[in-house]
Amino acid sequence: MTGAATAPVLRVRGLTRRFGGVVAVADVDLDIAPGERRAVLGPNGAGKSTLFNLIAGADTPTSGSIELFGADVTRLGARQRARLGLSRTFQTSRLLTGLTVEDNLYLAAVGVSGGRLRLLRTARDRTAREQARATAESVGMTDRLATLAGDLSHGEQRQLEIGLALVAEPRMLLLDEPAAGLSRSERQLLTALLLSLDRDVTLLLIEHDMDVALTVAERVTMMHDGVVIVEGTPAEIRGDQRVHDLYLGKAHV
Repeated sequence: MTGAATAPVLRVRGLTRRFGGVVAVADVDLDIAPGERRAVLGPNGAGKSTLFNLIAGADTPTSGSIELFGADVTRLGARQRARLGLSRTFQTSRLLTGLTVEDNLYLAAVGVSGGRLRLLRTARDRTAREQARATAESVGMTDRLATLAGDLSHGEQRQLEIGLALVAEPRMLLLDEPAAGLSRSERQLLTALLLSLDRDVTLLLIEHDMDVALTVAERVTMMHDGVVIVEGTPAEIRGDQRVHDLYLGKAHV
C-alpha cells in the first residue's frame, strides 16, 4: 500500500484544553487510519466529550494540533470541517420531532446540497427525497419513513440521528455516546447497525458503554482525567487491570 493510502485520516498531536484552572484534555496524541473503527472510553469526567468537541470543531484547543484528511484544521470551525467530510451526532437529540423520519432526512439532504425549500418541486428536491429514503434503508428505518420522529422509541431516534449524520456521505463519522439511555435490546440493534456501516466511512466512537464499544471497535483509547492512559485492541483493553480499576471505581495510580 502507498503512503497516501495508509496516512491517518485523523492525526492529533499534543492536544490540550484548559477551562480556567481545569485541564479537561492534556497532551493527547491520536492517529486513526482510513476505515478504522476506534472507540474512546473512560468514566464520567475523563475528557471524552471535550476531546470529541475539539476534533469536531465545536471547541478550540488551548494548544496542540489537529489534522483531518491531511489538512491542518486546528483553527477551522465545525462547518469547514464538515465540508471536508466530517460528520457527527450529539449526546442530546436534535431531531425535528414534529416531522416524519423521511422529512427529517430530506431536510438534512437539502441542507447538505446547499439547497433551499421551494413551493415548486425541482429535480434537486427529488434527488434529496431519494437520498433520504436510501439513507433510511441504510439505518434500518424504511418501515418508519412516515412515522413522526417524536413517536419513535429512544433507540429508533438514535438510529435516525445516525442517519442524519450519514446523509452528508461523510468520510469520517463521530458518534457521541450513541448508546446512552438505550435498553439492552436497543444497544444490540445499535451495535449491529454500527457493524454494518460501509468501510469507506472511518468511525470514531466516544462511548461510556464498554460492551458496545469493545464489540464495534478494532482499537480502543482509554482516557482518565483528560489523559490517555492506555491504547490497544479490545482484547488488550478487557485484560488491562487499570481499565477494570477505573470502571469499578478504584483509585487510579
